[in-house]
Amino acid sequence: MDELDTSVDVLESPSDDIAAELVSDRSAYEKQKATLQTYLDSLPYECESIDVMQAKLEHIVGKLIVCAKSKNWLVLTTWDAILQCWLQMRYPMMTSTRATLVRFYYELCLLPGIEVRVVRSWADMLYRLLGSKTVKRKLEATDLQLPWTPLWDILYKELFPKNRLAEFQGNRNLNNILLYVAESCKRYFPATDIPDMLETFLPIFTPDTTLTMIPVLTSFLPPTHTHIYLPVIFRIWEAFNSHIMDDRFLELAGILAEEHVTGKEGLAGEEGGAAWKDVGIWTQEEWLMLVSKGIESLYVPVGNSSQSVATTAVQADASAARQGSKVKKTMSRISSLAKLIVYSMALDGPIRGDSASTPESPNSQPMGYLAGSKALDSLDKLITSTESFFHPSNSGHWTFTLTNLLQRLTVEFADRWLEEQQPSCRTPMAHRLTPSLRRAFVNVLRTPAFLAMFSKDSFSISMAQDALRTMALLEPTLIMPELLERAYGGLEVVNETHRTTAVLKMLSGISLPLVSEIIWRPGQKHLLPLLELCLPGIDLNDPNKTTCATLFIVSTMQHVKVGDLSMHHSGFALSGDAPGEELMEVDTEDTHIPEGVEMSPFVSLGRQEERTLVRESTAGFADWVTSLFRRVLALYENLPEEGGKKKTTGGKSEETVLKSIKSMLDVVTLHLSDQLFDLVLNLVFDYAATNAKSNAIRAFGQLVACLARAQPQKTLDKFLPSCISRIQEELKYGASSVRTTSTHDLVPSDTTLHWNMSILRGCLAYGAHALLEHKEDIINLLSLLLNKTKNERGYTSTAAIVTRVMHALSGVYPSDNRFVNEDVWNQPEFGESHNTQWGRLYEAKDVKVEWHVPSTEEVQFILDLLDRVAAPALDKLETLARSTQHWDEVVRNDFCRYLLFVRSVWSGLPSFLKEGPKDIVHPCIDPETELEGLIVDHIDVKAGFILTDPNDPRYQQALQHRIRFGNVAHLAAVALRQIQGGEDHLDAVVAVVKAIDTYFLDYGMSRGDFITLQKNFAQSREVNRVSARQKENSRIAWVKRAQVYHCGRLYIHALYRRRSSLDDTLLKEDLAELCLSPYTRVRRLAQSVLHSTCGSYVRATRYIMPSIFNALSKGNDPDRIKGALYVLGNKGTAALTMSEPPVRRQYLVALLECQHEEKPSIQKLVTTFSTECLIHLSEEVIRTSAYTAPTPGVEAAIRTLEEEFSPAVVDRKLTKAAMECAAKRAKRCLEETDKTVRSILEIASRPTTHWRYVHMAMKFLMGFLRRDAVAPPELARFFMAQTLSPQPGIRASAEQAIVKTAVLMKIRAYAKTDNELWLCKWQSPFARTISINNPPAFLAQLYQPVNEVDGFYVDLLDTGFLAWTKTIKCYPLNLTNSVPWDLASRQCLQAMRDFIGEGYFTQLATLWSQESSKASGSPHLHAENVMFMITLAKLFNGEHMHLILPIVEPLMTDADKFKQAAAAEILTGLLRGSKHWPRQTREELWSWLTPRFDVILTQAKPDTISYWTSFLEHTLLNLDPRRFQPLVDWILALHLDFQGDSAFSMTKALNVIVVFIDSVGVRFNGVSEKYASIFFNNADSNYAEIRTSIANALCLIAKYQWRPAYPSVDALLAACAESPDPLRIRQGFFSYHVQSIINNLPKWKDERFPPPRVSQSRYDKVGLTMLLWLWVSLYSPEACLVRPHAMALLPELLSMSELSDNPELQKYSSAVLRVFSSVHLPPSLTHIVLENLVSAIQSSESWRIRLHALPALVVFFYRNLLTISSNGVLKVMDVLLDCLSDENVEVREMSSKTLSGVVRCSQRQNIIPLKNRFISLARSVKLPSRTHHDYGESLRKLHSAILGLCALIESSPYSVEPWMPSLTEVLARYATDPPPISTTIRHCASEFKKTRQDTWHKDQLAFDEDQLQSLSTMLVGTSYYA
Repeated sequence: MDELDTSVDVLESPSDDIAAELVSDRSAYEKQKATLQTYLDSLPYECESIDVMQAKLEHIVGKLIVCAKSKNWLVLTTWDAILQCWLQMRYPMMTSTRATLVRFYYELCLLPGIEVRVVRSWADMLYRLLGSKTVKRKLEATDLQLPWTPLWDILYKELFPKNRLAEFQGNRNLNNILLYVAESCKRYFPATDIPDMLETFLPIFTPDTTLTMIPVLTSFLPPTHTHIYLPVIFRIWEAFNSHIMDDRFLELAGILAEEHVTGKEGLAGEEGGAAWKDVGIWTQEEWLMLVSKGIESLYVPVGNSSQSVATTAVQADASAARQGSKVKKTMSRISSLAKLIVYSMALDGPIRGDSASTPESPNSQPMGYLAGSKALDSLDKLITSTESFFHPSNSGHWTFTLTNLLQRLTVEFADRWLEEQQPSCRTPMAHRLTPSLRRAFVNVLRTPAFLAMFSKDSFSISMAQDALRTMALLEPTLIMPELLERAYGGLEVVNETHRTTAVLKMLSGISLPLVSEIIWRPGQKHLLPLLELCLPGIDLNDPNKTTCATLFIVSTMQHVKVGDLSMHHSGFALSGDAPGEELMEVDTEDTHIPEGVEMSPFVSLGRQEERTLVRESTAGFADWVTSLFRRVLALYENLPEEGGKKKTTGGKSEETVLKSIKSMLDVVTLHLSDQLFDLVLNLVFDYAATNAKSNAIRAFGQLVACLARAQPQKTLDKFLPSCISRIQEELKYGASSVRTTSTHDLVPSDTTLHWNMSILRGCLAYGAHALLEHKEDIINLLSLLLNKTKNERGYTSTAAIVTRVMHALSGVYPSDNRFVNEDVWNQPEFGESHNTQWGRLYEAKDVKVEWHVPSTEEVQFILDLLDRVAAPALDKLETLARSTQHWDEVVRNDFCRYLLFVRSVWSGLPSFLKEGPKDIVHPCIDPETELEGLIVDHIDVKAGFILTDPNDPRYQQALQHRIRFGNVAHLAAVALRQIQGGEDHLDAVVAVVKAIDTYFLDYGMSRGDFITLQKNFAQSREVNRVSARQKENSRIAWVKRAQVYHCGRLYIHALYRRRSSLDDTLLKEDLAELCLSPYTRVRRLAQSVLHSTCGSYVRATRYIMPSIFNALSKGNDPDRIKGALYVLGNKGTAALTMSEPPVRRQYLVALLECQHEEKPSIQKLVTTFSTECLIHLSEEVIRTSAYTAPTPGVEAAIRTLEEEFSPAVVDRKLTKAAMECAAKRAKRCLEETDKTVRSILEIASRPTTHWRYVHMAMKFLMGFLRRDAVAPPELARFFMAQTLSPQPGIRASAEQAIVKTAVLMKIRAYAKTDNELWLCKWQSPFARTISINNPPAFLAQLYQPVNEVDGFYVDLLDTGFLAWTKTIKCYPLNLTNSVPWDLASRQCLQAMRDFIGEGYFTQLATLWSQESSKASGSPHLHAENVMFMITLAKLFNGEHMHLILPIVEPLMTDADKFKQAAAAEILTGLLRGSKHWPRQTREELWSWLTPRFDVILTQAKPDTISYWTSFLEHTLLNLDPRRFQPLVDWILALHLDFQGDSAFSMTKALNVIVVFIDSVGVRFNGVSEKYASIFFNNADSNYAEIRTSIANALCLIAKYQWRPAYPSVDALLAACAESPDPLRIRQGFFSYHVQSIINNLPKWKDERFPPPRVSQSRYDKVGLTMLLWLWVSLYSPEACLVRPHAMALLPELLSMSELSDNPELQKYSSAVLRVFSSVHLPPSLTHIVLENLVSAIQSSESWRIRLHALPALVVFFYRNLLTISSNGVLKVMDVLLDCLSDENVEVREMSSKTLSGVVRCSQRQNIIPLKNRFISLARSVKLPSRTHHDYGESLRKLHSAILGLCALIESSPYSVEPWMPSLTEVLARYATDPPPISTTIRHCASEFKKTRQDTWHKDQLAFDEDQLQSLSTMLVGTSYYA
């Protein structure tokens, strides 16, 4: 049971929290009580009192404490699940109790060395206790404080594991779990610790660790006192180019914006709250940065670049971390952006004037902001600039992101709006949203949402639908009229199905405003016309459209009573004194309607007129309902035939259609008035009487079931008599009399029988009280059917009917799902004026749920059925099971029929009989180490079981029936095992498995059903609410909530059941045996039943284990072995097996013993399962089950827990017993583990074992190596022997095993305490910690040669980037310490040493230099070989060096590349491992090696050079280069030649330098300046490879020179708050060199060679090197470092882009331009870049430069939309207007495109002046004849004017502005002029029509006759023949 994750807290129905918020000042506990009350009131039975549940909680906590005290972690996790069940009951918990429990689980998560699976379950528990973040947090920072340092300690070792340990931790995900814990708890870390956190995190933040440290920062920093850390976060953010960083920081910004919307008034108080600044809590500069990062995240391909400007950040991340980022988290950047924008909105600026108010001044910038809000204004700009990307004709990968943004924005807005309506809201009035802001907000998002509703993919459509739904509830007057207009348009056109489905989806989203007069008065009268229009949508040929149509009908009908009101035209209803009517309307006296809406058909009339119209329209309901049902019946007639295994109708699409039609009919029939119901009932009855369609049997049954559900009595009385007589008639004439037991197609002569049985199944499904009247008929009919239906189809239908009847009689279920309470529905007044109540929403406390609870008569009915029908069937079964001698067709058929019948009876009674206490025969407890008192037990809660008292004779009667059913199932299973010829009896065997399944699992509620119900409830809850803060919801949602709550109680009973002896018999003798059946079909079914059963019964898995292991032993049938493997290999079972030492041994040995089986499928299984169980084999797993370390943190948490409850919470006796067991358990576990290792070793050492199994055993053994015990010498010997194995796989594993053994041995020798051991905090005897008092001096010391007397090496410099840590680890030079090995370690070492003899290394070198079988792309060194060599070198202090060097000598220069690889591996290992060698040995090594470096380099070939560069990299990385002084000296003395003949020999030396720079990093800075000069001076190399290397080297030099290291964190924080450039990213490291190149370029440009040799020119070569360097740098994480240089080179870039004679130069310069213009720039730099781009365009001679610079300008303009000043915008406009009249046509067209974009984004107010300017320009030009000398000039002028006008038209693509129609007449005049003028006009007109297709019916009203004529002239030009 341990593996069942009972995740059932999805129930968090936020509205619960609200039901209680009516009195805002009550305590949280009182609120919880009020919430609970609404739950309890909705159930039909009495529930436990709060005190009873409190006692249960105490019981659970008591057990948790005992488990924690005795360190029994695995049993503790089973009690976690019980606590979850308790939480799911939603009983209140005191805040202090919750806080102590959170503290308890937090401490548990911090235990070092616990299995990850267990930590994960605790982290999950922690999250559940803290509660989901929906409405109100369960705990505030004042209720709970947690320490953050222990969490950081345990996380640190996961994020930065020690080098050789990292290999063995694999991808175990613990770091993500712990970060998740930090994130859940960060609010409870003391805010006073923020400086300490920064003091801890910032010094270890370096460019190499960014991807790891950023998540740490955002997960740990508490969300208060933001002024301390925000400045530094923004500075770090702008300095790096990283996708992950953008994700994390945007998320943080969103959270903080929401958190501090209250400013200083919030919970964080005066000092903790963030002050409101320019925009929300952000300064203007921060806001601009946030929004431009947001714009970047939309990935919109702006400019004309076809590929999206995917930022360079993603690639930068990929290249950033050497260690790779292990931190994973899915984040939605879009939701963060939406949160950020919505929560920063307030009235914080002047309101922007009307756009057309100042037409005179052509370039005035508007003052003020949209609706007076800066944030809203930014949003407006963002949406306008991306508007065209919402249009379906312009869709792409960005569509989803954009629509998602719309949806999230509206959700966040509605949420904030509702929160601010509540009395408890703390937001100051000045910050709150206002109605004018709300209107403006909806106005901004309205157009894009209307465009996106016709998107091409369903995700985007549903996002747009969501957004529109929320907006329609916020501002119905702005949304509804437009929407309905589109709806009528979309439903009236038949030929565009896409539009129709989109419109139907849309309508189903906004059903509430449509039907509720409170929300939007004019809506109701449109309901019927829309319903009539959607009827044709129900059409089998278009499944998608049918589903959408039914969806719309469901969503509107669930709020409406379908009844004709037009006959109640009494004066009474109009005078409005109907009771209950005025109450609803108090708050809605005429909502004012904006002017200008009056002329539309959607205008709101007065209330009385509206009501009259609605009443009149309801007369159409009767026709509509009849045509709906006729349409459905017609659809049924066209269905394909039923058939197939599952008896489905047709394929998936038909099934979906039928499902959606069923749910539609359900809702419609439920809400019909009585007259209409009778009408429909008769219509269906007549159809049923006159037809029997074989293809619609199931479907028609469903239709009848819908009627029965609405009014069971009427339906049953109507159908039952005729059905019974027809069925009897059919059976009499032999229907269903041919015996079969397997599925088959329908026999035509049986159609009428099945038709009537299907109707019967429908009628009997609901309304138990109606069944009572027909009791005798039903019982007789069932026994008749049982005995007479003999073919499979017949008897399965009978079984289905029985299950339905049983369910209807015994179930506890809500019986009324209408939209108003039953008492309201039945009032006559309601019937006469129900339109006023349409769309009514309820609060939880006002809903009265009507339940069906079985009455005494109904219970008697069930017992009679059991006695009179089920018992005789069991008698028959017993007789058949006993006579197994002669089984034939007949017997088998009877057997299957009766068994299915009995099984169906019980599967209809899951909550009839409550299980009592059982006699447990096999508890499966090991008395030595386990206690009965700690075995988990389910919480016994009331759940509406009918028979619960064992003394009730009815209980005994039912129980006897059930036991008998179990016994018969067992009998049958035994009987079937004895029969020969099993193939024929498969159906019977399958029937038995299913019967056992019913016996075990049809009790209470199954997990699958429960989850389905939850999802269903969650869905219906979401449909009608805008936000989780909303108190009201539709009644149906509350009814479903009550049902889910009831089912949750049932579900708890289905968990953790105990086993009686009958259960055991069925489980072990029958089910487990059937899992090993020779038939796959039986095996699979039985296995799935077994796994579910083991999940519900305590210790069931352990009980069947022995018999499963037996089946694995030798001599068994392969099928049995296969069955057993599948049972054991199931993920849940395997996790359990692997956590119990004795069973674990059996399992692993059993797997290894499977090698005797030849069947390939079995071998494949063994391989799979042996790999899967490796994750459960780690030192943590062994430690978890034998934990003995002290746990002070948990102890402290237990003490506070004990204080929280009564003194009796802990059972002292139990605790004492548990503590005694604990020691035995640990001892036993370790003994078992040793035994396991010995057994596996024995198998692996057998000479007969196949090498695959040796490899498998090796991996198992590696899993058993652990740090708290030394490996036995024989194990070390075995590993060493396998390092010479000829199988590369085994060899690699053996090498890793030796490395692991050695590392763990070392750790154990170094660590003094348990904590040091598991938190990796040990101290090496060779190391010392020194403090850094003067960082610059300390760094300088590292550049000096090491001092012989008191010098020291510093290996890892992981600090000193932003600031320095206080201390650093170093290794003094003259330390003669040795490792303090204990005895066991010495024996292990000796075993290894003995193995290394004379020939060992020769063999090893031979094996290593074999060609590897894995063909890898690039040649590389094998990491495991290098690691192995390092380990040997370290363990034996170089005593084998004299054996190794002679072997390496010949390999180094061998022509075979694999031999060179082996040499490089061995040397790397020796050099790295020589760290602590005696000085003499080390010097011997160097004196041998140093002279050979030249040899190696000289002989290296292109295919071997990479081995030697990686030799350098592996050797130098993270070690002090002064350890390798001879090597360093040799490298720095290398002669770099850039102008030689052989490119390869030159790049060889250069690459050595590049690798060297990258490996030693910061320590290269001493000489980097010198090298930078060399590189710049030789940038004109002839060879591309060398230029690339130079570019890479420059990029690296800059990266390592960038060290804004501050002496302390405080200094850093101060600088970030005050200095303009604290991280020194604006200075540029190579300004001098770059400037000198810039100065020379013009001169070199003049000296360029003529074309064929042009690429040899110095200008081109240097240019390419610079471009490559910029390109590489811009794609790196440190892109900002090259920014100053890129800006200096901008003019040159532009001039390079025109050189068409050198395509490479041109390509690179354009690419760099594009990337540069899309990189995020700080606001202060944007104007400089803009200046550069603008002046380049204005001053350049060449049109090509203009053509290349314009797209860059657009991308740049869009990316920095908000930061460009008004002057900047004016400059851009001037340039564009100049370019409109350029000589070159391409430039003119490009600038026209650009102009329309710029005008749209930010220049709307200048449209009129521009229009006048262009018109007058056009009028001033008269085109002369072609031959005239002025012709070209005039054509150009005219073209520029026309282009300008077209640009203006294109700037508003989706609306017709008032100034547009008049332009058509101007343009039409020129439509016949020569090209390019005519083509421009035609293109403009066709675009105009294309973007306005959706709205043309409305848009065309803005044009008069002549203007429409002109428009068509523009489209067509004049005809050729005219």
